[in-house]
Amino acid sequence: MFWADRLIKEIKEKYKKKIDFKKPLIIRDEKTASGRVHVGSLRGVVIHGIISEILKEKGITNSFLFEINDFDLLDNLPAYLDEKKFTPYLGRLLYLTPSPDGKAKNYAEYFGQEFVNVIKEIGFSPEFYRSSEIYKSGKFNDLIRIAIERTDDIREIYRRVSGSVKEKDWYPFNVVCEKCQKIATTRVTSFDGEEVEYVCEKDAVEWTKGCGFKGKISPFNGNGKLPWKVEWAAKFKLFGVDIEGAGKDHSTKGGAREVADAISREIFGYEPPFNIPYEFFHVAGRKMSSSKGAGSSAREIADLLPPELFRFLILHKEPKKVIDFVPDGDTVPVIYDLYDKMADFYFKKAEGDYGRLFYLSHLPEERDKIKERFLPRFSQIAFLAQMPHLNTEEEVEKMKGSGLTADDKKEISLRSRYALNWINAYAPEDYKYELQEKEIPVAAKKFNPKQKEALKEILAYVKSQKSLDGQALHTKIHEIKKQLEIEPRELFSAIYLSFLGKESGPKAGWFLSILDKKFLEKRLSEVI
Repeated sequence: MFWADRLIKEIKEKYKKKIDFKKPLIIRDEKTASGRVHVGSLRGVVIHGIISEILKEKGITNSFLFEINDFDLLDNLPAYLDEKKFTPYLGRLLYLTPSPDGKAKNYAEYFGQEFVNVIKEIGFSPEFYRSSEIYKSGKFNDLIRIAIERTDDIREIYRRVSGSVKEKDWYPFNVVCEKCQKIATTRVTSFDGEEVEYVCEKDAVEWTKGCGFKGKISPFNGNGKLPWKVEWAAKFKLFGVDIEGAGKDHSTKGGAREVADAISREIFGYEPPFNIPYEFFHVAGRKMSSSKGAGSSAREIADLLPPELFRFLILHKEPKKVIDFVPDGDTVPVIYDLYDKMADFYFKKAEGDYGRLFYLSHLPEERDKIKERFLPRFSQIAFLAQMPHLNTEEEVEKMKGSGLTADDKKEISLRSRYALNWINAYAPEDYKYELQEKEIPVAAKKFNPKQKEALKEILAYVKSQKSLDGQALHTKIHEIKKQLEIEPRELFSAIYLSFLGKESGPKAGWFLSILDKKFLEKRLSEVI
């Protein structure tokens, strides 16, 4: 059973009564807009989004809420921002920090909207909201009051669940300083039931300075915020959340999720939502951080893959397995090959998870319109896109062995466009080719006798054929390799060096078969 369908089965069992009464299930996810949102954050979006889609598929009403968290603090600066300009804003809430471009409403909107656009492009349509709206509207007020009044109980939960010991004068609330607007440096000292007293301490943290102001203010209507583990639990209660997953780092024993769950039950009287712990999405083996500017952004990676491939990339592995995406390696060609394999299962109506994965990778509005079409290998399209003298459609028609349909041509155009995006932005040198038409590459002038003999045999075969078939030529090359007992690396490097000036290239038989036959014969004659 496909992993998402298995989760749906568990969810249906857990919320059977609610479903029977036709009450909508609430699914929630969020992202703090502290910088360009890295692609890893889309894993949560896709997991929650696909759960929402399958529930709808099964006639189960649900709402998918997504929060752009703009009510968190700016605690460090991405490397791509002007340090001098933004250092004075460290310690402020994101929505109270100016936009880097001076055009967006604030810092969080500048980065958050880019992420919203990507989410929509890959086919998900949650109900977006901003955390500042919730705080400022007063919807959190009752929960803030409960949290402050039960400070001792929350302090005990931190100690019992995570081992974190809070000071006796600690309160689960931070005020926005009325003078400097910083929140990282303020400390609440008392609560009289309506207002909190606080001080903005000059040396509260090492990375920014407080102003020393002392004041008294209502903790309600956006004048301050709950610490995030308490806030997380408050959101469960406020929105009536039924399903909300969390990253592996939060879902460990004694981790943030366990603390939030305990606060939700014991302080707010709400049973925590169904959790879906999920592993990291690495880029080249590294976990990424939005605020530190590490890794590739969701926008950049979304530009490398069409929506169905992007969804497929995340859906093809269970949530508890790491996804390692290497944009400057062979991840992109490999994910296309895997997608094509799943497509074959789908179109053959084979039983199992593969066809289901392929189906769910497509946008909901497109699933009933999926048509069988010829899917040329991405690596071959990437090569053809770099050969201006070749007509890509004509070459793909040869691969297919019959005429191209309108859907075939649409697929070719799509793959060609994304292949060039990848070639220009990330592709490793192994995938970048330039046909050396004018002169023989220097390295091709130094072949040993066995290499020249192999190329001579290939030339003889080429001359004997009126036209070349890639598979037949591929078979012949391997026969020559066996006949001459030449090492594969020696033979294939000689082929690629002769035409590309590099030791590797696309599948040799296919590659030689698409070259102009006269040029092919001329170059082989020259190098031997």
